[in-house]
Amino acid sequence: MEGNYVYKYPHPAVTTDCVIFGYDPKDGLSVLLIKRGIDPYKNCWAFPGGFIKMDEDAETGARRELKEETGLETSYIEQFGCFSDVNRDPRERVITIAFYALVRKSEVKGADDAAEAHWFPIDNVPSLAFDHDRILRVALKTLKEKIHFMPIGFELLPEVFTMPQLQSLYEAILEVKFDRRNFANKMLKLGILNEVGERAVNAGPRIPVKYSFNSDKYSELKSKGFRLEF
Repeated sequence: MEGNYVYKYPHPAVTTDCVIFGYDPKDGLSVLLIKRGIDPYKNCWAFPGGFIKMDEDAETGARRELKEETGLETSYIEQFGCFSDVNRDPRERVITIAFYALVRKSEVKGADDAAEAHWFPIDNVPSLAFDHDRILRVALKTLKEKIHFMPIGFELLPEVFTMPQLQSLYEAILEVKFDRRNFANKMLKLGILNEVGERAVNAGPRIPVKYSFNSDKYSELKSKGFRLEF
């Protein structure tokens, strides 16, 4: 889209920021950050993001910036907030549209405006640039609320996993401990798990069953929603 634009009133710039959550049993829930390679906040950690182009919508811009700065692409991304404090960006009046995504953790490398990209455990996140500390708090609150209304795990766990691994994921997100039997019963009643038949090796006499997600049922529940109480 090209052309000159003349407006009667001043108008702000618009950016996107992506809060990318990942998970592994060792570090638990993690978030992906980039080290800024340019001012303002050069060498500070922040979320992947940047200015929206004139010919793209917010989600397209968020996906583009995520790929440019980290190399990551994700099938699941959702808008969760708009942050518009007048002085949130020292450069000019900037409104940011925030998205969160769930991905399986993988190697990342900083590019474009990002000098580095790195996964941080959620309980060991450094101080962030701009108002990104606040954005992270809102993203975590949103994730904790969403987990009661939609299945989460397909994007974060390996294709084959055990019930204890699934329980550890939910405990990491909600920061609570569940009764093992009660948690398993609730998950199995949802109908989203298929027993794989393999058994975890070296797990002692009580070997946990391995599962995979039933993708059709998972997608159905994700679109319809449900209420999961523990």
